[in-house]
Amino acid sequence: MWYQRAIEYFRKNTDSMIAETPEYLAQRLIKEGNKTIGYFMSLAPEEWHRKVYSDGAQWRVHQILAHFVASEIAFNRLISNILAGGGGSPEDFDINYFNERKVLLFKEVPNTDLLLLFEKSRSKNVSLIQAISPYDLERVGRHPFLGLAPLSDIIKLIYRHNQIHQRDIRRLISDDPL
Repeated sequence: MWYQRAIEYFRKNTDSMIAETPEYLAQRLIKEGNKTIGYFMSLAPEEWHRKVYSDGAQWRVHQILAHFVASEIAFNRLISNILAGGGGSPEDFDINYFNERKVLLFKEVPNTDLLLLFEKSRSKNVSLIQAISPYDLERVGRHPFLGLAPLSDIIKLIYRHNQIHQRDIRRLISDDPL
């Protein structure tokens, strides 16, 4: 399942050697967001319908971008909750149910509109991160995938999450030509 690959990737690719500051993390979000937009804009029309995952809801490329949009919105709420002193996600939060339900909301949204929604949502997250203090990065909250984690790790997961899915799309497209 892709979750196991995500855990491995997240653990291997830490930014622990670099001083984490809100500005550094905001810049990473900008850089990786631009890469995501560029990548999806480079896809051929037929590639948007390719099935990437055969488990769960069996997402296609379009649904993965819809997942990115829903995730950006959810990350904003989660981070805002933790910054306000909340505990983050409830312990019984079902991330699979949430993801499948939210992706369905974007089923009929054209790819170009999804890219604009992604860009807008990412921009909101960048603004949120730029406005916090370095001490806020140490706040701990519950993320449905990471469990209890410092806000810095939750923020890094925003861009790493997309990298993982994009890597899966790249592998599919390069290993299994149309």
